[in-house]
Amino acid sequence: PVQTALFAAGGVVAFFLLWQLGHSLTPAANQKFFPSPVQVVTALYGLFAEKISLADVLKSAYRVFASFALATLVAIPLGLLMGSFRTIRAMFGSIVSAWRYLPAASFIPLLLVWFGPNDTSKLALLFLGVIFFLIALVVDNTDAVPNEFVEAALTMGADRKTVLAEIIVPAAAPAIVDSMRNMIAVCWTYLVIAEIVGAQDGIGAVMMRAGRFLNVDVIMAGILMIGILGVITDIVFRVAARLAMPWAFRR
Repeated sequence: PVQTALFAAGGVVAFFLLWQLGHSLTPAANQKFFPSPVQVVTALYGLFAEKISLADVLKSAYRVFASFALATLVAIPLGLLMGSFRTIRAMFGSIVSAWRYLPAASFIPLLLVWFGPNDTSKLALLFLGVIFFLIALVVDNTDAVPNEFVEAALTMGADRKTVLAEIIVPAAAPAIVDSMRNMIAVCWTYLVIAEIVGAQDGIGAVMMRAGRFLNVDVIMAGILMIGILGVITDIVFRVAARLAMPWAFRR
């Protein structure tokens, strides 16, 4: 663990050193468009020091977690059923496969017409950005459960509901949580797109306002803030998975 932490710290230091080097090599007249790490961190501190910035962070976090929770409530049950029963996969498989290739950003005009420039359209965009990929991942996670587990349960007289609830779900759960962890990262990447149009609050709105006045350090501070929130989210998922499913980490 100590060696891993040292390597991780070394990677972070190397990243900031390369960033500082790039800033130093940029001509002085253009350095305002490529600020140094110190300038960006200072801008980040300034954003957090203002109450409105904290409200923006909380609003963006709400949009991500609320939309992802809705996507999870749909994707996990449907993905488990599609992975367990061929008839359900035949019914929904082609629809899920087709919708995965549609870029969520292309729905922005339609969502604005349906819901207007409010939170509903933003939540819907984030929902569409992850739902179909998450369903496909859950189906793959369910398929990965060894057939021997299912066959052994059926041999001992278990019915299909019992096999699904007591064999497939526990066996697939660690992989499903990993899929959720990866897809909530995608949800964070769609955040700025969702907050660009008609947003009065949120990290994306702060970045857009900064762009109007060429405040590049504030824009990069917003990007860094999203990255920090994403890392915190990832850590929470990892810790929750270890606490909820200790059998998956006992090797």
